[in-house]
Amino acid sequence: MPKNKINIKIAIVLLYLFFGTSATANTIAHCDSLIKQGIDAMWKKDYVHSLELLTEARNLAEKNRWYKQLFLATNNIGANYYSRLDYGEALNYYLESYNIAVKELEPTSEMVVLNNIAILYSKEENYEKARLYFKKAYEIAKENKDTIKIGLYAMNLGNVANESGNYTEARRYILESIPLLKEAPELALMAQTGLAENDLLLGHATRAREKAQSLYKEVNNLNFNDLGQSLLFVIAKAYSKEGNYTEAINTIKTLLANKPNLEAKKSIYEVYADIYTRSKLYDRALAYKDSVIRAEGELNKIKNGRQFENNRVKFEIQDYKNQIAINEEKLSAERKLFYYIIAVIIAIVTIIILILRNLSVKHKQKQLIAESNQNAMALELEKEKNENLLLEKQIKERETTALLEQERLKSEIEARNRKLSAKALYLSGRNELIEEILSSLSSTTELAKNPSLSGHIKTLKSHLKTNDEWDSFITHFEEVNNNFLNRLKEKHANLTANDVRFIAYIYMNLSTKEIASMLNITAEACRKRKERIATKMQLPPNTTLYDYLSAI
Repeated sequence: MPKNKINIKIAIVLLYLFFGTSATANTIAHCDSLIKQGIDAMWKKDYVHSLELLTEARNLAEKNRWYKQLFLATNNIGANYYSRLDYGEALNYYLESYNIAVKELEPTSEMVVLNNIAILYSKEENYEKARLYFKKAYEIAKENKDTIKIGLYAMNLGNVANESGNYTEARRYILESIPLLKEAPELALMAQTGLAENDLLLGHATRAREKAQSLYKEVNNLNFNDLGQSLLFVIAKAYSKEGNYTEAINTIKTLLANKPNLEAKKSIYEVYADIYTRSKLYDRALAYKDSVIRAEGELNKIKNGRQFENNRVKFEIQDYKNQIAINEEKLSAERKLFYYIIAVIIAIVTIIILILRNLSVKHKQKQLIAESNQNAMALELEKEKNENLLLEKQIKERETTALLEQERLKSEIEARNRKLSAKALYLSGRNELIEEILSSLSSTTELAKNPSLSGHIKTLKSHLKTNDEWDSFITHFEEVNNNFLNRLKEKHANLTANDVRFIAYIYMNLSTKEIASMLNITAEACRKRKERIATKMQLPPNTTLYDYLSAI
């Protein structure tokens, strides 16, 4: 076997060994496995190991631009710090995962991390920001028509409003959440508990107690999110406000029998102090006030101890990151050496091939010169020249015919697109006229009081948002534009149906105002959607969406 062929085979084997091993260690499945192991370790409270696994997954996802895995790893690193009461570090990671969700993923990922951030602010008693982020998550859930998530975020908004003293707003959100959580019974019970607490805060102690007692009997899993504990607190506080101190104390004893954590004990001592203050047993009230102070002291000790532990974990994670960086530098150096060797082998093989080829060409040329007659060659060349001229003439004629046909088809497509645009604008104008009429009818006091007419108005409004004519429109659009949408989906498979619909209007060169009118949204929302789609399609910075679509 020739030496150059042996070298080529060696190079192929080296490439297989190197890239085969590398691909196995850096697959998405491996990254997903690291994330799953990290989450399992977090639930087992093995935070150091969890953070190691999630950090490795995060580095791998960031390196390969696997945005879904990068989001999950970053978000769960934040959850680790949240579990350890390091709210500042948790917030940093939540905000980072939020930026990933906004730039690279669907809105459903965005609302998940928004909810986490809101819970964090709620724990810090920053109710204004908690409400802001819960509200954002709530709006995204509405846009995506995710019923359970709408109910969950509405319930969270209600609980924050309860904690911040906005009882009317709290009641409105909680009442909205209850019917939406029918498919999630435990969440529905949490919403009902929030409603009972709202009754208590509004001064309806008896109603709150009866509701809480009824719910307590229905709960199958009292430990779910401390649901049983929350209900017993409502019952005890309600008894205290009703003046039934004996039953209030009995309820508190039930709470203590369930072995609550130190934070819950602090709340129990506060309820005891309130009961004995109301019953004018001030000595006992002061004793429980002292218990509250001791509990706060113990909590502070725990938090201080956890702060030390958190610092240790951060140090170990940083050391782990440094080790990863060193390993990556070693791997990079090995790769450079490998690439250099491969380049040298390829260069040598290429030179040998070129030399052999040149020798072969020269030998053939000498044979042709010796065997051929110069006149015969001239005649043959002249014949070939005439044939080439004829062929070029035929090709030019075909090209001219093709260009004329292309221009004709282009004109026909533009004419049909104008008809489609006119039809779309007509529908848009019709919808605007109907909306104006409906708004006028709704603002009329006498008509608004008519239940039957109000129902018809709501039905008309819902009809404005249907997509009955979209299928017909898209069929004509594809016929006119030579399967443009199929080509678009092949290049950008991550686009949603709403994205495709929006892009069809852009391709027809409609203005932002016209598209907003047809989609029944604001011009600002239309502009933001256009920017989000351009980002999702990863367009170059200086390329407009319309120019890019025209080139597909």
